Amino acid sequence: MEETISLKELMQTLRKRMTLIVLITVVTMVLSGAVSFFVLTPIYQSTTQLLVNQSKDDQPAYNVSEIQTNLQLINTYNQIMTSPRILDKVIADLDLDMTATELKDKIKVESATDSQVVNVTVQDPDPNQAATVANKVAEVFEKDIVDLMNVDNVNILTKAEVGPKASPVKPQPLLNIAIAAVVGLMLGVGVAFLLEYLDNTVKTAEDIEKLLELPLLGAVANIEDQKIQRKVSRSRSARVRSEQVG
Repeated sequence: MEETISLKELMQTLRKRMTLIVLITVVTMVLSGAVSFFVLTPIYQSTTQLLVNQSKDDQPAYNVSEIQTNLQLINTYNQIMTSPRILDKVIADLDLDMTATELKDKIKVESATDSQVVNVTVQDPDPNQAATVANKVAEVFEKDIVDLMNVDNVNILTKAEVGPKASPVKPQPLLNIAIAAVVGLMLGVGVAFLLEYLDNTVKTAEDIEKLLELPLLGAVANIEDQKIQRKVSRSRSARVRSEQVG
């Protein structure tokens, strides 16, 4: 016979294992907070913006075809900006103790759709170094692109700066703790139902009816309980008689 579980039984299982569920949730939140605050290294981020515009000439205004050409060149510029040609010079100028590949992993170059602004974002444990590297990458690229592609249509729009109260972009302890709370709650509920499934002991009359699939006709009282009740009744009767005699 197919076994079905009612909503009432599910709620009973959750109530019975509520302490375990709460404990698992709290433990995961504490572990996540401890790792976020004391184990993971804070990472800071700085961004420099470059403007890819038309070549410097005597034209007084933009034309549509040239803007489209510049937009197509942005993808090429993104690749050049993180190439060893640029990054090796950045490493040499800043005397960085890392390879071009290691530096590339810290740099992200992107631009919005149909935008001529390119964002060079650098992440580093040191906020000052993140800003310095971002500005140096933009500076080297602006100079070298003239020789590489014989164009002069890149200008630094905004330089990266370190604010007085720089805050790391990761880790995010509050977000990590919130995620841990959800994961811990799901894990706790899963463990609760697993323990309930593995628990095949008979504790109540309802368990017997469910196990045997037969109605319960009666129950036999515990003999020890009956003896205790008799002793209690006798002591009460003796106390009442002594009070009457007195």
